[in-house]
Amino acid sequence: MSDSWDNWDSRSSSRKYDRSYDHKRENRRERGSQFYRRSNRSFGDNNEYTGSGTQNYNNVPYRKNNEMSDSTNGLVMYIDSNNVGRLIGRGGSKIKALQEESGAMIKIDKQYNENGQTAVTLTGTDDTQQRAKSLIEELFTERGNTHLNERSNKYENESAQQTTSQPEKQEIDWTTFDWGKANEEYEERQKQRWAALPPIIKDFYKEDPTIANMSKSVVANFRKTNNNIEVRHVFENEGGSNENMKIPNPVQTFEQAFHAFPDILREIRKQNFEKPSPIQCQAWPILLSGQDLIGIAQTGTGKTLAFLLPALIHIDGQITPREERSGPNVLVMAPTRELALQIEKEVGKYSYHGIKAVCVYGGGNRKAQIDTVTKGVQIVIATPGRLNDLVQANVLDVSAVTYLILDEADRMLDMGFEPQIRKTLLGVRPDRQTVMTSATWPQGVRRLAQSYMKNPIQVFVGSLDLAAVHSVTQRIYMINEDEKTDMMHQFFQEMGPHDKVIIFFGKKSKVDDISSDLALMNVDCQSIHGDRDQVDREQALEDLKTGAVQILLATDVASRGIDIEDITHVLNYDFPRDIEEYVHRVGRTGRAGRTGESITFMTRHDWHHAKALIDILEEANQEVPEEVYKMAERYDAWKKKKEQEDSYARGNRNSGGGRRGFRRM
Repeated sequence: MSDSWDNWDSRSSSRKYDRSYDHKRENRRERGSQFYRRSNRSFGDNNEYTGSGTQNYNNVPYRKNNEMSDSTNGLVMYIDSNNVGRLIGRGGSKIKALQEESGAMIKIDKQYNENGQTAVTLTGTDDTQQRAKSLIEELFTERGNTHLNERSNKYENESAQQTTSQPEKQEIDWTTFDWGKANEEYEERQKQRWAALPPIIKDFYKEDPTIANMSKSVVANFRKTNNNIEVRHVFENEGGSNENMKIPNPVQTFEQAFHAFPDILREIRKQNFEKPSPIQCQAWPILLSGQDLIGIAQTGTGKTLAFLLPALIHIDGQITPREERSGPNVLVMAPTRELALQIEKEVGKYSYHGIKAVCVYGGGNRKAQIDTVTKGVQIVIATPGRLNDLVQANVLDVSAVTYLILDEADRMLDMGFEPQIRKTLLGVRPDRQTVMTSATWPQGVRRLAQSYMKNPIQVFVGSLDLAAVHSVTQRIYMINEDEKTDMMHQFFQEMGPHDKVIIFFGKKSKVDDISSDLALMNVDCQSIHGDRDQVDREQALEDLKTGAVQILLATDVASRGIDIEDITHVLNYDFPRDIEEYVHRVGRTGRAGRTGESITFMTRHDWHHAKALIDILEEANQEVPEEVYKMAERYDAWKKKKEQEDSYARGNRNSGGGRRGFRRM
């Protein structure tokens, strides 16, 4: 365990945090030591972490200042204790909405409970206090029960399920069915279907003379010094050689990549980029020359722009006029609505020849999405479920797609979207150009690439082995389960005024519980998970981006699309279900050239992750607590013992023959 946590006794689960936070913070300021220094930060200080009672959050830096009335105690009203949960709402949503609408601060006194009544204190101006009182009274009347739900209910959520009439099935004698003939007939129908479509123009690359004349040694040195770029024909030893297919040299500047497209260069300069990222340097020549690409890199490395700018050029360069195309030319598939919306936002930064994009996802307004799609767009960004829904409903025609992107393919497979992906791609022409991005390279992603890509070139930045972002300091703390909440609150106390943290939980219910508890403490935070309405998820991300809140509670399923550059910390309240997800969580901070810090709470129940975690930490030159090494050894020993016992049990069953009822003495 790290020495920076000297005074936390992991053997005692009854420790409380000190209520004298303001005094201790002043002492730290006088000593000139800030808890989270960027140079050598550690989780904790040398103040004893003991005490009891109610925490004072009045001067915690993340709490907003509300205008106070002349009355010190504010307006106090009493409600039925059974209605406290309704006042708080799921994850604190109701009390937050009441405070936002009234302008008053609402505090529930959990310690006052007499005759079944609970005290609620309203602070603010006289007007805001009365407004809050009226809203609370309305909430507990029959007509007011839905008063604060208008915001979420005004967004239409239609069912994605479509019913189609099915013809009566005829019985087929499968024992005599000629599968070979059926496959041939299918292949012939597919050829006839795609033969009528216009050819695809893929090659738009005009290599800069400086790049063309680079020697092999110069190319190798450039790749090595730019995050160790490695590039190869990934399936060259699996079913054929690609020796005659040249891999383009990497570019070093935007001008070298897009000198033939001045409008693209103009849009790039508006973003004030200094130079291309490593994956962009190698990906752009490959994609502009019309080849399939597999990009393996961590999040925050510029993968989106790597496939986006060639896509714009690809759309503009096709033979068929846009108004005569039956559907979009570019299809981007992403695992989560947050990531899909982030890609749409990125597309919106680049205005190129009137190209339009739309984002479609489950939980959004289906009717509005259909209206936008049918009006004519060139780029569709979609989650697999909603995309498959629109395709099956004949709302979206994907036969015109000539440039396909499967973004974060590993995550889409982890989330079980492979059937939807494969079903949708049946309608996409096979001679398209395909791009796949992933943070990892598991067998499932390899299988998908072999099925839908032709002679792809793989570009990976860093190592193909699973690795966390090196710009993040990773800290591991071995604690008991019932110590997590106190540790989290201590972390909150030590947050600086410009810190932002994402806290990851394993269950949606835990996110809601912690969010409700923080609302009672008047701690501003937001939450995001799969069961929250889309409008609330978008608002949560917006609040974190703008600094309206500094704390975001999240689950893994909703976290992949979070692309906020100034996240300073990630706190793993619960250890993720696998080590790949650990890497993705850590990647939420330390983005866009910044540094970050991840804090992970580990319990004895997480021992099966210890060995893989050690590999991650050692690869990134991070400190590994001695207890984690011991945990990995204990798990290995237990696993070997269990395998021996299982083998012995199987042997006894096999040698036991038909004898039953044998009693072991």
